[in-house]
Amino acid sequence: MFSNLKEFLIGWQKNTTYFEMLQLVSSLSKLFSENLTPYLDYRLAENLFCKYFNAQNDARSCTAYDARLSNLGIGIKTFGINKGGSTEKIAEFNRLKPDLDKLSGIDLARKIGLFRNQRMQFANNIYDVYESQYHIVGRKEGALVIFNTPYDEIDIDSICDVVDKDTSIAFNDGINEYSFNKSKSVLLKRFEFPHEYKEVPVQILDEPLELLASLLNVKKHYSDSIIPQLYAKEIKGYDYVILPLYSTRGGVPHVPDRSGLNQWNANGRSRDRNEVYIPVPKSIHKNYPQFFPTKDYPFELILPNGDILSAKICQQGGKALMSNPNAALGKWMLRKVLKKKPNELLTIQDLDRFGINSVKIISTHKINDAGERIYKIVFANTGYEDYRSFNEE
Repeated sequence: MFSNLKEFLIGWQKNTTYFEMLQLVSSLSKLFSENLTPYLDYRLAENLFCKYFNAQNDARSCTAYDARLSNLGIGIKTFGINKGGSTEKIAEFNRLKPDLDKLSGIDLARKIGLFRNQRMQFANNIYDVYESQYHIVGRKEGALVIFNTPYDEIDIDSICDVVDKDTSIAFNDGINEYSFNKSKSVLLKRFEFPHEYKEVPVQILDEPLELLASLLNVKKHYSDSIIPQLYAKEIKGYDYVILPLYSTRGGVPHVPDRSGLNQWNANGRSRDRNEVYIPVPKSIHKNYPQFFPTKDYPFELILPNGDILSAKICQQGGKALMSNPNAALGKWMLRKVLKKKPNELLTIQDLDRFGINSVKIISTHKINDAGERIYKIVFANTGYEDYRSFNEE
């Protein structure tokens, strides 16, 4: 629908269906609250935006953006507002807390700014994003107030007015105001109420259950083949699997120095400096033997930016997902996305800094013209404890 930020800012208010759907779902607020301010779940706000603006939904991809319109990255937020604006969470740095706990004052503010900017650049590298914007669905009594505001990197060199307390630190960069909760490692940003916005009146239904009850009659007229589609949910092992990018051998999460994403550093034969593979734990093959094609059989792997690699399951026991040529995956992951220099080891600290530690491989259940199965890859962030269930032997 829109190919850049300028087009979006000019035309977004013309999307009447989007505003009508926001109005409709907000009218059901009494299912959840007796408040006169409409209730709107943030996931629903993201899904509505992506559906009615025909945007790519990245809300669950553990990156800085919730949606994309071509090369435009969009952060979608919904929160209660007043005339003075609102301070809202924009990032978490839980695994980076040990690094942040060592700092204070301007040094802490600058490190927070650095981590925030690195997360944004990481998302830009993955999706080829060149512009960014926040889309806000504000909630106030009797209405939704919808507007857009710049999605800025923190200007680290301009950080000033630092107020460092025991539990938090506040600062600004001459453009935006930020605060950081030290115990939760959460970064918040002050969103100011703008002069230009779209107000959507919301009449909250007194008896929303009656409306839902009426849908039961509609449901009864659907065929058995349609009903399952209405309640479709991703099934692990059929629609997707999660492949960790790290190991827990020895009890400490780490990226091995000579395998996986550091395969280029392995002993033995001379290797391309971009040679890598994504580890496939034995438990994947054991529990989901039909998910991947058989060993050495090629398949199509679609990257988050739409580029396509030829890939296959390789090595003894099918323990590796590799590209063909095998340097292609490393060029994308190590150089383009993670910005590692040649001959520089990838570490668990790198993954923590970008807020990811695994990839999600998604089966499209489609076949290309060459008869190869088609998959997609996105970055993910699973708890370290999740990996302990994988058998690495």
